[in-house]
Parts: sequence; structure tokens; C-alpha cells
Amino acid sequence: MATAATGNRREAARRATSHLKLVPPSLDLRESLRERCRQLAGRLDKSRPLGKDEMERLARELLAEAGEPEGYVGWTMVVLASEFWRDQVAAVPPSRRLFLLPHCLKHAEGCPADYDEFGLNCKECGACSIADFRGMAEEMGYRVLVAEGSPVVLKVIVSGYVDAIVGVACLNVLEKAIDKILLAGIPCMAVPLLSSDCRNTSVDEPWVRDILQVEAASEVVKTESYLPVMRLAAGLFEADRLEQLVPRLRGGPRLSQVPEGGLQGLDPVAATEAIAYDFLTKGGKYSRPFIALAVYDALTGGKLGSGDETEQDVSESVLRAAMSIEAFHKASLVHDDIQDDDLYRYGEPSLHRRFGGATAINVGDYLIGMGYRLVSGETAALGAAVTADVLSLLADAHMRLSEGQGAELAWRDVHDKRLKPIDALKVYVLKTAPAFEAALLTGARLAGPIDDLRDPLKKFARNLGVGFQILNDLQDWRADDSNKCAVGTDLLGGRPTLLWALACDSLSASDSDELLSLATDDSQSQAVRVERARQLFLKADVFARALQLVDKHRIRALAAIDELENERLRHLLQYLLDTVWDRPDESEFETRPAVIPLTLPR
Repeated sequence: MATAATGNRREAARRATSHLKLVPPSLDLRESLRERCRQLAGRLDKSRPLGKDEMERLARELLAEAGEPEGYVGWTMVVLASEFWRDQVAAVPPSRRLFLLPHCLKHAEGCPADYDEFGLNCKECGACSIADFRGMAEEMGYRVLVAEGSPVVLKVIVSGYVDAIVGVACLNVLEKAIDKILLAGIPCMAVPLLSSDCRNTSVDEPWVRDILQVEAASEVVKTESYLPVMRLAAGLFEADRLEQLVPRLRGGPRLSQVPEGGLQGLDPVAATEAIAYDFLTKGGKYSRPFIALAVYDALTGGKLGSGDETEQDVSESVLRAAMSIEAFHKASLVHDDIQDDDLYRYGEPSLHRRFGGATAINVGDYLIGMGYRLVSGETAALGAAVTADVLSLLADAHMRLSEGQGAELAWRDVHDKRLKPIDALKVYVLKTAPAFEAALLTGARLAGPIDDLRDPLKKFARNLGVGFQILNDLQDWRADDSNKCAVGTDLLGGRPTLLWALACDSLSASDSDELLSLATDDSQSQAVRVERARQLFLKADVFARALQLVDKHRIRALAAIDELENERLRHLLQYLLDTVWDRPDESEFETRPAVIPLTLPR
């Protein structure tokens, strides 16, 4: 049954947050609010991480008591979270902490530093605060990274190099960090920049020194965390661990050991296996095995997250079942890349570009067989009933995903490209939701019977998947720095999206005809076609209507969570909802994107 708190969550659809990111103007006010946050954090239960809605509620109450405006909510949430984690960050040795600094603390003019894959390769020239802070942190033993955003940070911490994060960033970046890092239960502290203009900004320097030198209390309450499960899921696909859990049937060297990664010198029978194993280790977020293992952990007492259990305590049968979902996912990527003729995957040429279409199709088929074998081979350990149920869940998801992909391909090949919104949503239900559903239900079935869990988890997966896909469509049109390569690729690639369907459904006949021509008329430049399509989308109010649908599916996903009794499982699903979805503000689509596509593979 829904509680008052969850009922309030439903009413609070994700909304614009720019007006909530003001920084208190004076140091005295910032110090006063930080002291209030410190006192409040001292009264909170630290055995569980704070949820985003709970943090916002507490921040609002604190500001109301202090007589300060709601515009400081975002800033206060960051400071409150930092005080919540203070003791646990302090309990981590500096050599196991990551110190994160933003590019914009450097002087824009004359900075001699270059960029590498992890961000700014800063030189200690003494021209800005970065060098001072970096020198202090490195002397203490910190690992230091000058970079923006959470993906690279999450990659570093999941890899096992560090166990806590301290950093400096603007509120826009910290909002995303809360979603991706803090909610996972990763100990972290941050100092917000005093402005978000991304150029020669400043920070309360004594606060930065404070978090660098933070000292632990005598007793530290350990907060449950998803980090151990994240590391477990990613570690399954490291080359040595993969070979240990899933020994090769054909032997032979790894593809990385073959000159130039080719097939010369390989036993032809072992070639398919070599390519498949190599592709499994290539990367990605490994979110599907994480979801399966996190659900399993939640339903078996949360021992991994609480630190009472390690990877060695989880049966290899459960690990292999979770790995099967990634094998299916990787197979779908191989086949999708062929169908869309995508040039790259994980920063390398896609398999069909590297080895040819026929070989790539065969590798995808091999990965599908591997996925089923990972489960069926564990019948003795899992039991016949569990094995049969998991195989049935995976087969059902596999078939529906193929139906969704088939519907997309059929639409792409027809002459009339008009599409109804309901038909686009049907494709999303089939193509995107089954992967989430398979991971959730597999993890639950590995933990025990799922009679009472099946319907709520399926509802949650359906709404999570549809909302995720709509947000993915919107991402293709966002006027922000996350679009570093292309804008409008779905339009030019001829993909059926909800945005397209909403436009076709509401534009006049002449505008609709013009939109249809923009997807196929090569006589105009891509830049012109994309910008005109964006104008038509705005005219049809497509972006606002799509965001309304996202909010509707969020409310439905929350309702599904409310049907569950297991508190750890409820918390996990709320975490997935908050971290999987990156909901933009409607205003982000009103500005012409700065990056326009140059080339598109077709």
C-alpha cells in the first residue's frame, strides 16, 4: 500500500530544476547553512543511503527553518549529502580516495594543460587553484582527476581503484553526480562552485582543504551500498574471471594475443569463440547483470550491500545466470549494428565492419547460445524448476525484443513513414522493456518463488523501459555538452521514435509532408534538415508532450514499487528509477543545438 511519502512522490513529477540551483551569496550564510546540515546529518540513520526525494525534503525543511528561499535547495542537498558521508569518507585512507577537480577552475587563457581520456592532464604550473589543490592532495596520497561529469568517475570507482570520492563541481554537474554516484551508496563529499558559468570560476577554498583533510569519528556507521554489486557485475567480464567462470570449449589464444586482433593463425573452429569472448570483455555498463544480482541480493538479505558477504559467498551458478543476460545483450548489439550499419561500438570498429557481416551474424548467434548454456548448465545447482523458469523468462524476453526490433525494421522499410504515438510506444514496450524485465525477474527467481513479485516487477520494467526509451529519443535533440558527436541522428537514420510520431499526429498536412521529406531529402544539408525538423517539433509541442509521457510512466513505475513489500527491493527499484532516467528540462530544447551531424552511416 502506498504511504504518504510515496503518494507525495507521485505528485512530484520530475520538473525544471534550474531555479533550485542558486548558491548562497555570502560566506557567512554558507557557513551557517553548512552547520545546520552538519547538525541534521548527525541525527539521521546512516545505515541506508538517502534517497533523492528524501534529500530534497530535508533540504527544504532546513531552509524553511532558516528562513531562506527554496532557490538554495540544490546547494543544500549537496552540502547535506557531504555531511551525511563525512565520517565514512574519513574512514577511507587517502590512498583509496579520488579527488575530483573541474576544468573550469583553470584559467581559460594560457592554460598549458592537454586533455587525455580521463580529462585535463594538469601541469603544476601554479597559475590556478588546481595546482595548489592537486599538490596538497597528491602529497596526502590521493588519486587526482581533473574531469567533468559522473561517467568517468563511476568507471574509476567501479574498477576498484578507489573507495570514496571528494570533489569540486558546479551544481549542474553535482545534480547528475547525485543520481549516478551518491544514490549508489558510494561515500563522497563535494564543495559546490560559487558559479556555473564554466569559465574561471571560484570556490570556497577553506572548504576544499577541509574535505581533503577530513578526520573520522571514533565510531563509523557503515551505509549499505550498491558498489560491491556493481564491482561484482563488472568483474565477471574481466578476461581472466570470464575464462574462469566460463572455460572455453575450443581453447586457443585470446583475440588480443593474435597479431592485430585478426584471425590469422587461429583454428577456424575456435575463431567464433575467440571473437565472442573478446567482445564480452569490451565494455559497457554491465547494468543488466548488475540489476539481476542486486535484486537477488535485496531478496536474500542485502548481505553484499551491507558488506556481510563477498563475491566468494555468491554461488557461481547465480553468477553465470546473471552473466547470461549480458551475453544476450551483447548478441543484440552485434545484430543491431549490422541492421543499422553502425560503424563503431565501444570506440572500436563494429564487428561486421571488422570481420564481415556473415561472421558478425554468426558471433551474435553464438552469444545467444552461450547465454542459454550459462543457465541450462547449472540445472544441478539451481534445481530443475528454477532453471526452467529462468530459461522461460529469458526466452520470452528474447522473442519480444526481436518482435520490437522487427517492427522497427518493417517501419523503416515502408514508403509511408507516418507513425501513430501508440504504435511507437508498442515498439518501446517490446524492444526496450524486456531487457529490464528479464534482469529483474531472473534475479528474483534465483532468490526464490516470484508469485507475488511477477506482476509488480513487470509493470515496473515496462514503465522504466518506455520512459528510458523516450528519454533516449530526447537525448538526440538536447542542446547541451553531452551531445559531443551528433544531433538528430534518429531523424536522419530513419528510426521510428515517439517524437516523430507525436509530430506526425499533430502537425498540419503540409507541415507533416515537409517533416517526412526532411528524413529522406538529400538535396539539403544535414544541418538544415535537422534544424528545420527541430522547429517543426517545437511547433507541434513534441518535446513538452514527450516529457509529460515520461512523467506519466514515472508515476506508474512508482505505483508498481508501492505494490512490493520488501523494503530493500523497493529501495533498489527507486534507485534504478532515479539513476537510469536523466530527465531534461523543457527549456533545453528551445536553444538550437551547437553540434550538427556531419556524417551518418547508412
